[in-house]
Amino acid sequence: MNFNFSASGRPSWLATATPFLNWAPFVTARTLRADLLAGLTGAVVVLPQGVAFATIAGMPPQYGLYASIVPTIIAALFGSSWHLVAGPSTTASLVLAASLVHFATPGTPEYVQLAMTLAIMTGIIELALGLARLGVIVNFISHSVVIGYTAGVGALIMATQSSTFFGFHLPSSHDFLPAIWQAFSNLPILSVPETTVAFATLGAGAFSRKRFPRVPYMLPAIVFGGLVGVAFNLWKPGSVLVVGALPAQLPPLSAPSFDPHTWRILLPTALAVAISALNEVVSIGRALATRSEQDLDINQEFVGQGLANITAPFFSGYVVSGSFNRSALNYESGARTPVAAMSAGAILLVLVVFAAPLAAYLPKSAMAASLIMIGWGLIDRRSIANIWRMSRAERWVFFITIFSALFIHIQMSIFVGVALSLLIFLYRTSVPDLRRRVPDPMSANRKFTDVRPDLPECPQFHLLRLDGALYFGAVSTFRDSMRKVEAEAPNCNQIAIVMTGVNFIDLAGAEALALEARKLRARGGGLYLIRLKERASEFLSRGEYAEMIGRENMFQSKTNALREVYRHLDYSICRECKLRVFIECARLGKQEPREDDDEVAPAGDAHTTQQDRNTGQAAKC
Repeated sequence: MNFNFSASGRPSWLATATPFLNWAPFVTARTLRADLLAGLTGAVVVLPQGVAFATIAGMPPQYGLYASIVPTIIAALFGSSWHLVAGPSTTASLVLAASLVHFATPGTPEYVQLAMTLAIMTGIIELALGLARLGVIVNFISHSVVIGYTAGVGALIMATQSSTFFGFHLPSSHDFLPAIWQAFSNLPILSVPETTVAFATLGAGAFSRKRFPRVPYMLPAIVFGGLVGVAFNLWKPGSVLVVGALPAQLPPLSAPSFDPHTWRILLPTALAVAISALNEVVSIGRALATRSEQDLDINQEFVGQGLANITAPFFSGYVVSGSFNRSALNYESGARTPVAAMSAGAILLVLVVFAAPLAAYLPKSAMAASLIMIGWGLIDRRSIANIWRMSRAERWVFFITIFSALFIHIQMSIFVGVALSLLIFLYRTSVPDLRRRVPDPMSANRKFTDVRPDLPECPQFHLLRLDGALYFGAVSTFRDSMRKVEAEAPNCNQIAIVMTGVNFIDLAGAEALALEARKLRARGGGLYLIRLKERASEFLSRGEYAEMIGRENMFQSKTNALREVYRHLDYSICRECKLRVFIECARLGKQEPREDDDEVAPAGDAHTTQQDRNTGQAAKC
């Protein structure tokens, strides 16, 4: 099935409000069967997963299931991706817990209402970004920030679940170092039955992942760990603590807080959760769209996620995002349309009523072990190794991001990482590459190359190539580079700059070019701009800068530019010069050079002598 579609037949506002009309015509009896089967698979898997994510979030276990019902249906109905499944996520759950623990005790009614309030705030932010067509905002979250952030989340999950893993029955810390210290300092009093259950769960998960990679590993891991826990409790009742039976009921209606003070204190967390959640959604959506050949509308996906989070607190849900595991499972299970995700939510609604009592047999240590597996899976070792090998700047971004996540605050780490990435980007763009170019007589067609000791430059004329944006942050470096050229060749008053590598010029950049042109004219020379891009040329023309530089000095052909430069050289110096950088140096003004390619020096006309062609000192632009 080709998933590409167009909403050109409807107004944009209507297309945004009714994205389901794009895929509704593709629903047939055949796709419906496939979607229902995929939905059933997803609903079964989310039973232990929803409880696990609620545990991370510090919420009562049933809230992880409630958040996987109505919000999942809303996100599928109003989103863009045909295969993405929304629900509680590892990252959002951990950020929620790490932030709300400072305001209320996890699991209490006050804590639950704060979580619901955070959900509606996150949804409003996501919806606003989608309606404003600001989906590009996630492009400013670099790969290194994402890897560092998710690795920090994974490490925090493993650290905070360690006490439950070993059965210490102590209040778990939500901070990295205290959690690690708590685990190691209490090892002498670990519970052997619960630790055995935890390791059995880990072993079953690892075995399932290796031998049956298409089966969600968490399901057999939880089942096996639960059986081991039941065996221990039959042998010695109460030796293994269990989650306890969940309420066998539909999600109760609820409401967030609308207190302005509460909204004010939760705003930083809502921003962090929204940004990280949207980054997850975009990553998952793009990965699935690549495989399904679907055209993904990021802004529409923001709208869908926003509506899902706005709806969640009214049906006892908390913050939802794209789920890596559920989305991949949905696609692999043969889902054809968003009906699969919607049916998963609907089927889960039934399972919650009938399967909730089974949680009475679910060991807490098995749940902790499954969360540790999830945490370990969030640490992308291959990407970390690539970052470490390839770029020192990216290493710093990764290191600062994960350090902030582990030792400062998880919600701040993404802001710190993004800020550092932008600073590095600004630094890189503030250093445009200005290179001096000369013809290489030893290359085919005398191709231009960077200046080398064995390749002389014309004492009157320099050809430069500028790569990078010429904006306010780069002007200082550009001027310094021009002063360096001036210092090394004080008699050079004719400068041509190849501008093919300049995509953007702002007001400060235009001023800098005009200033250089005035300086060169004052010395009897001129500044020539070659192959200026249309956008930059139009910008210079809107003001007086094109006139300041000289419209007659702006060329789309390098040959024409060099022909103009030759007319302004001092012929007496040329006659005495022994360098013969260009072929024209020997016959200045006597022959017409042909049009050239981008970086290739013209080879001369039919009257060029064989001696001129063979000399190693001659070259032509």
